[in-house]
Amino acid sequence: MSTSPAPGTPARNALWPVLLITALFFFWGMANNLNDILIPQFKKAFVLSDLQSGLVQSAFYMGYFFLALPAAFLMRKLGYKAAVIVGLVLYAIGAFLFWPAAENHQYNNFLGALFIIASGLAFLETSANPLITVLGSPEKAAFRLNLAQAFNPLGSLAGIWVGQTFILSGIEHDESALAAMTDAARQAFFVSEVKAVQTPYLIIGVVVLAWAALVLLSKFPAAAVKNAEEDTGEHVGFFASIGRLFSKPRFLLGVVAQFFYVGAQVGIWSYMIRYGQKEIGLVDKDAATYLYYALGAFAAGRFFGTALMSKLSPNLILGVFAVINIALMATAVALGGETGMWALVASSFFMSIMFPTIFAVSIAGLGNLTKTGSSLLVMSIIGGAVLTAIMGFVSDHSHIRTAFVVVAACFAVIALYAFTAPKGVKADPSTAPSH
Repeated sequence: MSTSPAPGTPARNALWPVLLITALFFFWGMANNLNDILIPQFKKAFVLSDLQSGLVQSAFYMGYFFLALPAAFLMRKLGYKAAVIVGLVLYAIGAFLFWPAAENHQYNNFLGALFIIASGLAFLETSANPLITVLGSPEKAAFRLNLAQAFNPLGSLAGIWVGQTFILSGIEHDESALAAMTDAARQAFFVSEVKAVQTPYLIIGVVVLAWAALVLLSKFPAAAVKNAEEDTGEHVGFFASIGRLFSKPRFLLGVVAQFFYVGAQVGIWSYMIRYGQKEIGLVDKDAATYLYYALGAFAAGRFFGTALMSKLSPNLILGVFAVINIALMATAVALGGETGMWALVASSFFMSIMFPTIFAVSIAGLGNLTKTGSSLLVMSIIGGAVLTAIMGFVSDHSHIRTAFVVVAACFAVIALYAFTAPKGVKADPSTAPSH
């Protein structure tokens, strides 16, 4: 009598690989939201303008942009597991580089380290989402992906906690106070603020590198190791598939919408602490508490929005949520103060379903072009680099409140994309990557 599992039954040894890959969602959530802490920290430690401090996100998301396609190409040649290992190693290297960057007190070195971290995350995000779907039975693929995505906001919350507890000091000096210090005291203050990032990132680097070793030494199903057959199809080359995607206008509009969505999300969270400092008079450590509220709203919105999609069109929900967020941005710009801050927090609730919905609707019907289309959508994350820098420029030349006009414009683009979608387009946003 055969003892092999019935078709569709996951092998018992798939549980360990599932746990290893699920942790990746936690890791990149932590890295993403630690940036929201680094922006005010570096602004203080290096005496930067808002535009200059916003380059934290620019350097970070440029890594996604430049490495998304190489990640997809590597997956095609060597498989998912190899891409995960490369991603984790790059992540660890970038984290370790925070130590010499702090020792040398060089802001540009930090930007380079962040670029390397994000390069690793591009490999992880491009590979982990499809990999989790092949680690077990096909009928449970959506369940595994949703379970893994649940660890992403946990990582985000952990990133804020690590930053608020171990990096932000709550000590701030205005220009007159700094000018009144001796040169030695002023330099000592700057050095202590910069070196606050060393130990947290060293620990992160060690953990991530250890995880890479675990993935390398662990046995994965053949589908995860041998993945020479890319979704671009048997007779369609990788680069030819990119050309085909450029003949699909609805997909290209989805890439544009995703560019503006990521710019909006990153912009709101990046400058939330700065908004609290300027509008409410909080120190950075206290203003960071609002990021907890924002992430809590984001998680609640994900559950609410997903439940709503069982009754209403994803495009309709996307459009209505975008319009609500335009109104919330107008409130943050016009009223400011604590009311404006709570408007920014509330916007996270309505942002929550946007990334996976745009992603799922954009790749719907792509067939054997789906995986290459996914990598192009990951590249659109560069919106976080471009639009955060624009917000910093506007803030420097006007006011932090005015910078959120840029975010309102982003949500207007998303609303336009949602309300102009052809009727009958169906997609399951729960199977799209989280961000």
